[in-house]
Amino acid sequence: MVTYRYRCERDGGFDVRLPIGTAEPSARCPVCDGASVRVFTAPALSLGSRSLIAAIDETQKSRDEPAVVAAPPARRRRASAQVPNPALRHLPRP
Repeated sequence: MVTYRYRCERDGGFDVRLPIGTAEPSARCPVCDGASVRVFTAPALSLGSRSLIAAIDETQKSRDEPAVVAAPPARRRRASAQVPNPALRHLPRP
């Protein structure tokens, strides 16, 4: 079952739960029985993980108010990986 959103001009929005693909372009308002148009909304993004939602929120915030920095971040040196086979030491590394 999927939740479809409709809007009545007199009574406002309401939700209708129907099987996928069975929603009509209009429905009857449960309060006044008037015709209501279907409203397309974003999918339920709140069901994602907290880290994903935080990343989306941070991206939206930085779009309008980018963070101001004084200098680029310092480069970190990668630790050299130990090669277990001594014959492989002379091969080029990426």
